[in-house]
Amino acid sequence: MPAYNAAQTLEKTLREVPKEIVDEVILVDDQSRDNTVEEARRLGIEVVIRHPVNRGYGGNQKTCYKAALQRGADVVVMLHPDYQYTPLLIEAMVYPIANGLFPVMLGSRILGKGALKGGMPLYKYIANRALTFSQNLLMGQKLAEYHTGYRAFSREILETCPLEENSDDFVFDNQMLAQIAYAGYTIGEVTCPTKYFPEASSINFRRSVKYGLGVLRTALLFALNKADIVHTPLFDFEKGRKLDTDTPIPSLS
Repeated sequence: MPAYNAAQTLEKTLREVPKEIVDEVILVDDQSRDNTVEEARRLGIEVVIRHPVNRGYGGNQKTCYKAALQRGADVVVMLHPDYQYTPLLIEAMVYPIANGLFPVMLGSRILGKGALKGGMPLYKYIANRALTFSQNLLMGQKLAEYHTGYRAFSREILETCPLEENSDDFVFDNQMLAQIAYAGYTIGEVTCPTKYFPEASSINFRRSVKYGLGVLRTALLFALNKADIVHTPLFDFEKGRKLDTDTPIPSLS
């Protein structure tokens, strides 16, 4: 769980986590201004880590994945603790990976009618469709969306992709999917309902524009690297920086 100011929604999120198939919950707090860490410890979350400084959404995920790999995870689910995505879909997300069908699963808000029904702002929905169309075109994929924050990965994915080359900002998600597609892995999707409400994490319009430009840049770099026109560390699986899983990450619990 990459957490930032999630104290109000953490308990509701954790309540729906299927304990019978989830071995361990890891929460990484990115210097929240509220009592997310105290709430996580009160709720008995197994591993609670707090960044000494705010590292950003991508930086938070890097720590999450490092911690999961260090603790021996074979399948890792990235779930936002803001209750925007239901943990009740974890089973559907992990079984295809555990059974060798897909190494990556996405919870898509666009498959079905979950996005607008759940309250996604219309401008975000239109931007999502336009960006996804462009990405599919440039990257030769057929995904319903690239912008969901609900994802599950095999250990192999996290150990193979040069994730340290990715941004510490929100575009990290798209860079990661671009790397996965570049390496030739297949990506599965399941329909996922979503909720938009004041306590749920969201980025403002200015940051949304920055994110959109970063997404298009990533897709263009993908195409240029595939065409052997440019060579960037983002898609260098031999020399690019992998996650450092040797240095222990101190936890608070």
